[in-house]
Amino acid sequence: MPLRKWPVTALAVVATSCLTVTACNSGGGTTSGSTGAGGTGASANAVRGGTLNMLGSGDVDYMDPNISYYSIGYLGLRPWSRQLFTYPAVEGQTTKAVPDLAQSLPTQGDGLSADGKTYTIKIRSGAKWNTNPARQVTAADMVRGVKRSCNPVQPFGGLPDYLDLVTGLQTFCSGFAKVGHTPAAIASYIEQTPLPGVVAKDDLTVVFTLNHPASFFTDMLTLPAFSPAPKEWDAYLPASPELAQHTLSDGPYQIESYTPTKNITFTRNPAWDAASDPVRKAYVDKIVINETVTQDSTQQQLQTGTPSADMEWDNFPPPSQLPALIAKNDPNLTIGPSASSNPYIVFNTASPNNNKALGNVKVRQALGYALNRTNIIQVLGGPKLNEPLSHVLPSDIVGGEQNFDLYPYDPNKATQMLAAAGFPNGLTLKMLYRNSSEGSSKTFQTAQQDLSKAGITVQGVPSPNADFYTKYLQEPSVARRGVWDLAVAGWGADWYGNAAVSFFNPLFSGAPSFPPSGSNFGLYESSSANTLIHQASTSPTQQEAANLWAQADRKVMEDAPFFPITNPKQANYHGSQVQGTVYVPAMQNYDPTNVWLTADKQGG
Repeated sequence: MPLRKWPVTALAVVATSCLTVTACNSGGGTTSGSTGAGGTGASANAVRGGTLNMLGSGDVDYMDPNISYYSIGYLGLRPWSRQLFTYPAVEGQTTKAVPDLAQSLPTQGDGLSADGKTYTIKIRSGAKWNTNPARQVTAADMVRGVKRSCNPVQPFGGLPDYLDLVTGLQTFCSGFAKVGHTPAAIASYIEQTPLPGVVAKDDLTVVFTLNHPASFFTDMLTLPAFSPAPKEWDAYLPASPELAQHTLSDGPYQIESYTPTKNITFTRNPAWDAASDPVRKAYVDKIVINETVTQDSTQQQLQTGTPSADMEWDNFPPPSQLPALIAKNDPNLTIGPSASSNPYIVFNTASPNNNKALGNVKVRQALGYALNRTNIIQVLGGPKLNEPLSHVLPSDIVGGEQNFDLYPYDPNKATQMLAAAGFPNGLTLKMLYRNSSEGSSKTFQTAQQDLSKAGITVQGVPSPNADFYTKYLQEPSVARRGVWDLAVAGWGADWYGNAAVSFFNPLFSGAPSFPPSGSNFGLYESSSANTLIHQASTSPTQQEAANLWAQADRKVMEDAPFFPITNPKQANYHGSQVQGTVYVPAMQNYDPTNVWLTADKQGG
């Protein structure tokens, strides 16, 4: 997901942010093998009450579970939206899917058919919407939610993950694309058009049918796209500001107020029954998110014990401050392993600028030689925190990762290749980045300096965090107009385990992965890559898939649609008063529904 997961996916590139693939820490300290004192006590000592204050400088992408595809969006959903399965804030289990709304994990003969293509899942009785009166979450709500994920106004960015997997979904979505962009037209299509692969068998039983077996499907069901949607949402356009002001909650908290890019306040949901939710303990009474605090200020307030500063929102420790925090073994710092590509530099293959230079594979390859990965890694905190990554798949993703580098740094070769491609005087490129992020800003500045050595002038296109994906990268018309040529983006696994498909389908599978349905921001298209991706994603064995993923990785890198930089370690920081800080990779943070505050510091 964009790092944004989450969109995944996605998914923001702030400091050394990333999604990780293994459990990172226990309460309060850093993961085993990394720095930090560790340990803030077990949940048996948890204290209830108080206000959890979170600080950041950016917003969720959408206040809509079926559409959000951004790691900060996932963090914002955790208090009020539930999925069939999710990743728990439990030491050593943070990347193992567990039942949330579902009663149990499907196994062969118990919810999973012998051919591996049919999943029958029971929803927990007692899980309710905060309607008046409260109402049970149903299988029909689940079907509605999945259908909404491919709406024609703003589809889910990770749709390519499952578009050709769920039976009938491709046809359903193709028809949906022709529907009018009004709440009535969208609601009518959802309610009247069947989706054979997602059916409500009865009030509490939903049945998924797949076109082929997929061992990762239960993990895929942790995506918020597979969240239930109440019928009341039919009155609003998906992902709209109006819906954001009329949400319904089936989690322990409800949205009391939301002012985009300013603040979010969560208060307790009276309809929530703790007995129906095995994942969220909901220790604090209230969660207040301030989205107007800079990265440096967030870190300063957390370190100095400001009463209204407990946890990060979308701000992470500035890379320049990490060496000192590590050196003093700060107990409030968490650093864990990662399975992401974050940041990376995407090349806009559809840009009309420079006589469509970036549409030429030789020009893109020249950029690969002209960019200095080592220099960028240094400004992101150095190689101890940032493992070099020179291809699509990072380590720790199951299936296909192989280490190779087709473009070792060579500015002279880059200059020669540009001249041979018809650009002897170099290029002038526009680079999109997030100016409130130290990591994103320094990546831009370093790339600008390195590319100048190959005769390439880079002009900055700064963007607020909240606009970066929604107003730039997820709008293909912006890329086609040449508003940007290069962009500093980030990506993490959409789920954990056998997840190679979540790097290729949303990012590199041609037109089906173009925004807004996918996250192929540079509009890369290759029939050869598409064939390999399809073959790998439908392979009958994991070993066969791994071989094909390796071939797909090399093919994509030969076409050079992007420049990978690092598979980083993840840094997070919290106030001393925050306990139970188990890092959950899917949210790129500690779980706000499972932390608690010491009795003498219950929030300012």
